[in-house]
Amino acid sequence: MRRKYLHINLNTRKVEEEVFAGEQIARAGRYFIAKTLLESGIAKIDPMAPENPLIFSAGPFAGSNWSNANRTSVGCKSPLTGGVKESNGGGTFSLALGHLSICGFTLHGAAEDWVIIHIKKDGTVEFDRAAAFMHKGNFETAALLHEKYGNKVSLGLCGPVGEYLGMLAGIAFSDTERRPSRLSARGAVGAVLGNKKVKAIVVDMDKMPAFHDRNKVITAIRAYGNRLQHDAMIENFRSNGTAGMADFTNHIGGLPVNNFSKGRLVDTEQELLKMGGAFIREQNSTRGGEITHACMPGCLIQCSNVYADENGKEITSPVEYETLCLLGTNCGISDPDDLARLNNIANDLGVDSIETGATIAVLMEAGLGTFGDISFMHHVLDEIRRGTENGRLWARGTAYVGAHYQVQRVPVIKKQAISAYDPRVIEVTGISMQVTAQGADHTTGNVPAYDCHGKGVDELVDASIKTQIATAAVDSLGLCIFGRSVTNVSVDLITNAINDALGTRLDSEFLNSLGRDTLLYENRFNREAGFSVADDELPEFFYEEPLQPTNKAARFHGPELKVAVDSWWEKNSN
Repeated sequence: MRRKYLHINLNTRKVEEEVFAGEQIARAGRYFIAKTLLESGIAKIDPMAPENPLIFSAGPFAGSNWSNANRTSVGCKSPLTGGVKESNGGGTFSLALGHLSICGFTLHGAAEDWVIIHIKKDGTVEFDRAAAFMHKGNFETAALLHEKYGNKVSLGLCGPVGEYLGMLAGIAFSDTERRPSRLSARGAVGAVLGNKKVKAIVVDMDKMPAFHDRNKVITAIRAYGNRLQHDAMIENFRSNGTAGMADFTNHIGGLPVNNFSKGRLVDTEQELLKMGGAFIREQNSTRGGEITHACMPGCLIQCSNVYADENGKEITSPVEYETLCLLGTNCGISDPDDLARLNNIANDLGVDSIETGATIAVLMEAGLGTFGDISFMHHVLDEIRRGTENGRLWARGTAYVGAHYQVQRVPVIKKQAISAYDPRVIEVTGISMQVTAQGADHTTGNVPAYDCHGKGVDELVDASIKTQIATAAVDSLGLCIFGRSVTNVSVDLITNAINDALGTRLDSEFLNSLGRDTLLYENRFNREAGFSVADDELPEFFYEEPLQPTNKAARFHGPELKVAVDSWWEKNSN
């Protein structure tokens, strides 16, 4: 089985097609990005140089209705962290690429003037002028693009913050109702797209592509879907969405509150937690919102939602856990209506809500605003939208803003904002964020419910690395990690389905080796980029300030983790 891979030269507007076949198609996403960047010598270049390629990669099932297999991986050298970056998003973009039998493309160089790239179902690629779409929010831009190109397309957008190379910028993809609200958000990949002067990428949609054995692939899709339908964790996602995690992290005292100064927003024995999945589900259902929603066509997990106001009118989609916490509780917000309106602004700007929320909380810590001041948060986002002097400063991200205002408590690792799991309490996820080459990214190895009590560094590192390997594998196949409770026990089913799709003869060790190889490529890239064990350290306040109500402080420093990580790889080298 073959797929096309496009090399799009923005300087010359020439497109070269490369043919991928068999296992080459399967080794996609995060694996392909790390390997390509490393072997191309990108580690030592300036991430804002035109030579920094921007890679878009779809998995082997892209274009099909496999429940959660149409995520898009975007990768480059991150201008935020200076290291390797793979940021994946949901929506319909990879579905559209798969429809056209395209497994991905790379943007090389930079355009002379702002451009729209149109990848057409007849196999051609056109470059259109972007002037009429500049300096607009993503919702208006998407509406105008659909007027021009029709509704049977999927979009990848550079928002207004990406236009001026703000480090908060992600790349926004269309969801199933054409909202540009599914982001490859982390690592400032949107700034790289802006630096290449690409305002939008429009991909025609068509039909399911050919597979080696279509009938067997469809049978596997049904079998995997049946497992999702009968899995307890998946049912919890359908019921509470990702926001349900806030109920858990608040309960165990690991929720980020007021710039990671507390671990619990409310004592639920005394007060109702409104910033959690249970309350949001009931309120949203009563108002007529959608408590389940699929960001990708055919997804059976349906962990997304459409959040409505008291009159039943949509405020935003989706309200997800990370946004609920970093842009919400971490900034002192206690009402999800306030968060939803800010969330919608962030979607319109096309920014990473984790980095944005962490940045605003640091501004509050610096005394520019107070925690819970909604009007101040709207003011910050308005400044960022307009690209004022302050707006451009604040759009440079948490680490830069913290250094500028000389704030001591700046929650970043490798200059990227820490996700919504306080590492003092949720230790395995904290270790993953410390040691991953990706920066403070929880999705690389998230184990929030792991019982860390009485366990030492070696046991916790073991849990972290095993999860990192499994996660890297699914990130390399275009699969959503929220299906992992099924994916992790369906290795043979998935491997056989890849073989049926591509005509390969991969064995049951393929997924494990795919994940391991991905981590090794990423770590090697960062070493070549100049990273050291010092970059694996948590900010000092996590060690010095015990978190209430658990009274726990961070236990593990970078050097100790390095010894444990190196030992793990030595013991598990085969």
